[in-house]
Amino acid sequence: MGESHASATQAATRERQGWFTPTLVIFCLACTALTVIGGLVQVSFGSYSMTIVQAWKTVFDPNVVFNLHAWNAFLLGGELPEMSTASVVVWNLRLPRVFVGIIAGATLAVSGAIFQAVTRNELASPFVLGVSSGAGFTVLLTLVVFSGLAPFLPFLAAAGGAIAFLIVYAIAWKGGTSPVRLVLAGVIVNMVFQSLQNALFFFADDLGVVQTAIAWTTGSLTGTGWEEVRIAILPAIFAIVVALAGARQLNVLLLGERTAQSLGMRVERVRFLLSGVAILAASAAISVAGIVGFFGLVVPHIVRNVVGSDYRRLMIGCLFAGPALMVVADVGARLFFQVVANSPKQMPVGVVTGLIGGPYFLYLMRKQQSMGEL
Repeated sequence: MGESHASATQAATRERQGWFTPTLVIFCLACTALTVIGGLVQVSFGSYSMTIVQAWKTVFDPNVVFNLHAWNAFLLGGELPEMSTASVVVWNLRLPRVFVGIIAGATLAVSGAIFQAVTRNELASPFVLGVSSGAGFTVLLTLVVFSGLAPFLPFLAAAGGAIAFLIVYAIAWKGGTSPVRLVLAGVIVNMVFQSLQNALFFFADDLGVVQTAIAWTTGSLTGTGWEEVRIAILPAIFAIVVALAGARQLNVLLLGERTAQSLGMRVERVRFLLSGVAILAASAAISVAGIVGFFGLVVPHIVRNVVGSDYRRLMIGCLFAGPALMVVADVGARLFFQVVANSPKQMPVGVVTGLIGGPYFLYLMRKQQSMGEL
């Protein structure tokens, strides 16, 4: 009874505070600045020689920014209007990579935040729960075997992620689920689907397809363009809008199943609906950026430590922090070999996030007194 009263008091306090606080506004502005700076650094380097000033002027060129024909070509696949060489290089080759990073960062962060709420487990994420590997297997199967279905990658990835999550849920179910069983089941399913991914390489005859698939399984934004933006943007927008609309329900889920039911919530229905949104969000990112490990685990924790655990503010924070960290990590991945060894090679961004996320995952496990409680 005392616990329920305390939970209700916390919920009332969150409700009074509302969606925005000064801390959240400052945090979002800082993340926006990081995203813009990272994006400008990203477009400043490449095989086509131009100065940093030229690259930045091209980014803000009003002849492109306000050109409806150019945006028709970028977003709808129309014919590209006549543009200068610098504009074509920056806007058609370099900037799309930044936009894909923004989409992937936002959707993976939102997906991880949702999974942590519906499972009441701060170790949950698309990667840990097997969703990433399930979606990844479906996308890899499409690339290697059914290449004609490439335009439907987000939906196929969502189907693969949903199947993986249902398997995890079925394995963890024993008159109900527990956070620990969900994580352990996710690890098992993740290993199985990763093995299936490795098996698919034996069916690929084209060396180029194999190289693309390997880069994709490690999580990479190299070579992404407007086509990837067009593939992911609509599922990403839909998932983000529904996630924001479900922020209050996520707050109620955090109060515990009994309290949520006493407030009139159909817990299982809401949990599965929001899990579906999280799967779609993760799948939109995976279909264009590959498997970026641990990203959906780390970002919600960073945001939670800054803006608090209210999911209205947490979701908004993730929408800004996710793109900032993804773009900055991709800049680091791209420029690492160039700075250290003066080599044009590029490190997959998934390697960078994995090197950060793996130790952070272990830190969370060591930190928690009782696994599975937020």
